[in-house]
Amino acid sequence: MVGAVVASFQKGANQIHGPEWVGLENYEYLLGDTGFWSVLGVTGKFLLVIIPFQVICALFLALLLNEKVPAVNLIRTTVFVPVAAPAAVATVIWGVAYQPRGPINAVIEALGLPTQPFLTDSSQALMAIIILMSWVGIGYWTLFIIAALQDVPTELYEAAAIDGAGWWRSFFNITIPSIRRTLAFVVVADTVSSVLAFVPVQILTQGGPANSTRLIMYDLYNNTFQLGDANLGQTQVVVLLVFLTVITAVQFRMLSKED
Repeated sequence: MVGAVVASFQKGANQIHGPEWVGLENYEYLLGDTGFWSVLGVTGKFLLVIIPFQVICALFLALLLNEKVPAVNLIRTTVFVPVAAPAAVATVIWGVAYQPRGPINAVIEALGLPTQPFLTDSSQALMAIIILMSWVGIGYWTLFIIAALQDVPTELYEAAAIDGAGWWRSFFNITIPSIRRTLAFVVVADTVSSVLAFVPVQILTQGGPANSTRLIMYDLYNNTFQLGDANLGQTQVVVLLVFLTVITAVQFRMLSKED
């Protein structure tokens, strides 16, 4: 981290005579670059969709899997198996599924609907990446929430039932407050994980089409290793670090309040 901060004030890391001190030049260039703001916009849109989607789905599945429902073991297996798949493997699997003649379009065609372009359409590619990442992520976050639910004393629900509280009242007045700290962890950890998303973009879209999936980690990688500007890449690392620090601090503050 210290090395990234120092390098962000330098230029020419790959030169023979070594880097030179340029002060805030990298930050001025980055913040004045419309392409960088476009990357931040895509990343922001990505986060606004994937985090609520994953957390709500994980909470729903945790509530379901914590109850004695028919075929609960089969459902648990279906939810948890994707967690074991390496990111690259999961990406390749979904890359095949998203092909024009892949299994997803085969089902869509069998239903009499028009086939979809998915990764080759700028209006669909980002959502396709979100679905891919959620297939792996939802099961992972579900594990934490189930563990929290199992720690909630059953006496609280019994007392609420005696007082005439229904399921929704118990959910909002007992369940959510009791697992508040776990939810805070899940939201923050999911945010960090999503901001650092790289593998699906690198393998499937390379930021396209029309930069619709150019997330900040891919842009950082591209500047550092493809364009060879390590100092600009380190500047993005610092900006990313500040962004994550602010976001996680706000999330902890909002979700960890006792009231």
